[in-house]
Amino acid sequence: MIQGGQLNNHSPHYRKLLMNIAPLLIAFWAIFLIFGCRPVTDDTSDTTSVATTMPQPTITQGPETQSSTLNTPPPKEASHKGGVFRRVFTNPPTLDPHLTTDATSAAIIIEIFGGLVTISPDLKVVPDIAKDWDISDNGLTYTFYLREDVTFHDKKLVTAHDFKWSFERSTDPITGSLVVEQYLGDIVGVIDKLHGKTREVKGIKVIDSLTLEITIDQPKSYFISKLTYPTAFVLDKENVETGSRWARTPNGTGPFKLQNYVPGEYLTLEKNPDYHLGPPHLDTVEMILSGGTSMLMYENDEIDIAGVGMADIDRLEDPNEPLSSDLKKAPPSFSTNYIGMNTSEPPFDDVKVRQALNYAINKQEIATLVLADLVTPAKGILPPGFPAYNEELEGYYFNPERAQILLKESRYGGDMENFPPIVLTVSGGFGASVGLDLEVILESWRQVLGIEVEIQQTEFATYLQDLHKNRFQMFEIGWIADYPDPENFLDLLFYSESSNNHTRFNDPLVDKLLLDARTETDTNLRYNTYQQVEELIVANAPWIPLWHGGEQRILIKPWVENYYLTQLIVPRLRFVEIHK
Repeated sequence: MIQGGQLNNHSPHYRKLLMNIAPLLIAFWAIFLIFGCRPVTDDTSDTTSVATTMPQPTITQGPETQSSTLNTPPPKEASHKGGVFRRVFTNPPTLDPHLTTDATSAAIIIEIFGGLVTISPDLKVVPDIAKDWDISDNGLTYTFYLREDVTFHDKKLVTAHDFKWSFERSTDPITGSLVVEQYLGDIVGVIDKLHGKTREVKGIKVIDSLTLEITIDQPKSYFISKLTYPTAFVLDKENVETGSRWARTPNGTGPFKLQNYVPGEYLTLEKNPDYHLGPPHLDTVEMILSGGTSMLMYENDEIDIAGVGMADIDRLEDPNEPLSSDLKKAPPSFSTNYIGMNTSEPPFDDVKVRQALNYAINKQEIATLVLADLVTPAKGILPPGFPAYNEELEGYYFNPERAQILLKESRYGGDMENFPPIVLTVSGGFGASVGLDLEVILESWRQVLGIEVEIQQTEFATYLQDLHKNRFQMFEIGWIADYPDPENFLDLLFYSESSNNHTRFNDPLVDKLLLDARTETDTNLRYNTYQQVEELIVANAPWIPLWHGGEQRILIKPWVENYYLTQLIVPRLRFVEIHK
């Protein structure tokens, strides 16, 4: 890890930078984490999750996590209370579980569909449609025993055959899932099917109508956690075969049914009274997709929950403010927002350029002066509190002198007039404002390194497609954990053959260590290996790690109970109660 002295924040160099960006610092910008993998665009910033987790196969193992609610007891079987829960949301790029790559879509999909296992509000892997399972002594074969009373929304019984068909569909190249190899590729035969070598996944067998057997290639402690991702959800074959727009009228198994969906206007969920884990308390969930000022809507009682922007925090934390009693604190999400660089394209094919850009940013000052300390500056890949998090990892600090030296030593720094042009792609409509934190970063690169970066904005759904096709030279995005295991960050995002490796990072030593960690049975040794991996990745700088999710402020109406504020995206709406 490169080390050096941090520049004093009150040095003439730094004061000059702040003076140039001072007009920007009086503005504010609501921050959205995009799960590049699981991009987040939720208005309330409380879907942090998959988001967004999960322990080892014992179900009881997992990291220490935080979960806060409003005067809530542990999750219980829901009884009929009724009521409507209203909130502002964002258009989901897809409602097809097998095509899900982002947190916005996943937050809705996990309420409509389900799989063999799920994540509880206290972030443990727990049974869903499977009531139990066995793991063979060699750790390769999982036998799932399904509940006898689970039905699709049309009251048709769910069987092991439905799961077999769903896994086959998810892994079919024709389906076009961009992430199925990462989440289901451990199952014997999935890779062969994805490459067109076979038509059926050998490792998935129906023993009888209520028993499903899954065989994986090597014993992996985190495998059961991967089955909570939507690529493993069960679908109704007849529903899917009605046509390409089947997901607008989905026949799921989850606690809610999709009642109405008009993109750009609204999405409405209605309770599934036959849900096998207990019917929801709510009758309806109304998601407003047409935009609007959430704070104003909250004050007018048009919605029941709202994220709090920086401009309102001081007012709401004043005890004399009527809404102060509604203000809640959500635990920091297991997330990392970052700028990725395509290491196969100039100038990012030179590690010294990537390192220089990292050193040229004062993340702590941006977090404090621009983002009101609502985020935590990221030193590495893994977020604080996450398994294998390395508190001693130094990362990159603001050191303009070091940044300038590295740039000059690079193969491109000797001729800045011919420096390769850089285009940074962000999610957003044409002409939309760019986040203030990003504006400050761009200004810092101009002043410290003399590097101009062009911003290109792309609509969210298109952005996700282009991201997975590795079309970006440089991009800003965020990753929220799907389950609490470092494999979900380090392996999925940096293994050279991973489809989620959007920076095209390729290091043989990192690959070797990642492969070793996959099958290591000693948790401490495994986490130590992941810490080595993270150090190597940070040193090679395919990312500019920016922020980890900080403690968020959220307004929740006093009549709302049991709205779980978790660090991952989990099915939570069935627990919510309205008491007016």
